[in-house]
Amino acid sequence: MHDYADQRGDTFKTFEKVGRGVRLPKTAVVAYEFVAEEVDTRWADVHAALRAKGFKTSHRGDILTAKIGPITIDAETVWHWERIATEIALPFEFYPDGWELDE
Repeated sequence: MHDYADQRGDTFKTFEKVGRGVRLPKTAVVAYEFVAEEVDTRWADVHAALRAKGFKTSHRGDILTAKIGPITIDAETVWHWERIATEIALPFEFYPDGWELDE
């Protein structure tokens, strides 16, 4: 079972650390990354499911990227979309591997 509380905690800790000297934009595109755990990955299905919720998706190697935005850059909003993407990706056996602001 996935530990959403731990994942949320990591996101909020990131904002605490970054907020101490880095000026974040008010809005940006956020890229969430997921790692495929299965050899027989259902790429088309996970892409379709994420896109149905408004994410733009791509993958390279075993890394799936799901981008959303521009969204407000604060811990609650980034976590909101991170949780949605994670809930979609997990049943396809993709596991969260972090996020970053897209350039």
